[in-house]
Amino acid sequence: MKKAYSILAYLLAAEVVINGMAMAYAIAAVFRWVEEDGGVINKALLDADSPDFPGIGAFMLHGMNGMMVIPLLAVALLVVSFFAKVTGGTRRAAVLLGLVVLQVVLGLSAHGVSALAPLHVLNAFGIFVMAILTARSVATTSAAHAPAATQAPVPV
Repeated sequence: MKKAYSILAYLLAAEVVINGMAMAYAIAAVFRWVEEDGGVINKALLDADSPDFPGIGAFMLHGMNGMMVIPLLAVALLVVSFFAKVTGGTRRAAVLLGLVVLQVVLGLSAHGVSALAPLHVLNAFGIFVMAILTARSVATTSAAHAPAATQAPVPV
């Protein structure tokens, strides 16, 4: 179970990176579309049932990862933490779940209050760091509880 705990935490960190990369691509693609192709972002585009502009898939990936995949990983990590017997593991998993919930709230709220967008990014860094520390805590915990090596008596 410790291995599953570690893998889930690393997957959570990887998903945060993927989400950031998707958003960076989406924004760059939209700017290129506007600057070079004369694309227009207006209410009609945003209200369209299937808007067609470069980067739409990356925006969708960011939304699906952030609203479904990452929260699911955080919940799975919390459940596994109860069985993994990692010192402080459940606390770390609960903190991560709390940060993920905050991330979803910030992401949805930033649509109406754009000043929250920097907090959304900052919190993503927090999730990434906490996920890495959580995954690495398994090795630290295992090393601390490893039995001491016994030495054979040295003949005199």
